Amino acid sequence: MRKELSHTRAHTLDLPKEPEQLSEVSRETSRALQKQSKAVDAARKILELTGEDLGREGLKDTPQRFAKAYQSLLGGYSLTPAEAVGKGVFASEGNGLVSVEDVEFYSMCEHHLLPFWGKATVAYFPDKKILGLSKIPRIVDIYARRVQVQERITQQVMEAVRDLIAPRAILVRIEAQHLCMMMRGVEKQQSQTMTQAVHGFENLADFERQQLIRLMK
Repeated sequence: MRKELSHTRAHTLDLPKEPEQLSEVSRETSRALQKQSKAVDAARKILELTGEDLGREGLKDTPQRFAKAYQSLLGGYSLTPAEAVGKGVFASEGNGLVSVEDVEFYSMCEHHLLPFWGKATVAYFPDKKILGLSKIPRIVDIYARRVQVQERITQQVMEAVRDLIAPRAILVRIEAQHLCMMMRGVEKQQSQTMTQAVHGFENLADFERQQLIRLMK
């Protein structure tokens, strides 16, 4: 163990090793500390490969900051849609279009571990249930804050809303920009990627379909 990392590992090493000696809360704490320690090590190794001086003032605490940042950026693994929505499902009092547009999100490309970000539109025609409006951005964040591809987020958000409230139809549309295209490779800084997922389109009347079609453009 390197001397400069001793303060980040002390609590992890002092925890009991045998699972039967730990309460469930203690096990979760132990796992979290171990993950944090591994993230610190990973950041330090990446910086070492650059040839930088890890002891200089600007980089001294960067591995710890990296670990903390990634804990937040990839925090979507800790919740399910049902947990995020909680009691935010209500009886529907109508069957007209519900649309939440331009929901900002940030994610990490699974191919290069570079960020991509954009806006999501989620629209549905309810049947017997509706979602609290604030729950839709929460669902988007659950899937965005993972190692992802844009196509999968689009599909997962659609499936989550479908499974939670069984609407007559649902549309999810995402537009995003990807640093893996902007900073490297083809280096196209103005490029936008659009993905859509639709369910239940055939259940709608013609005028309702037109409402969804307008949101697809």
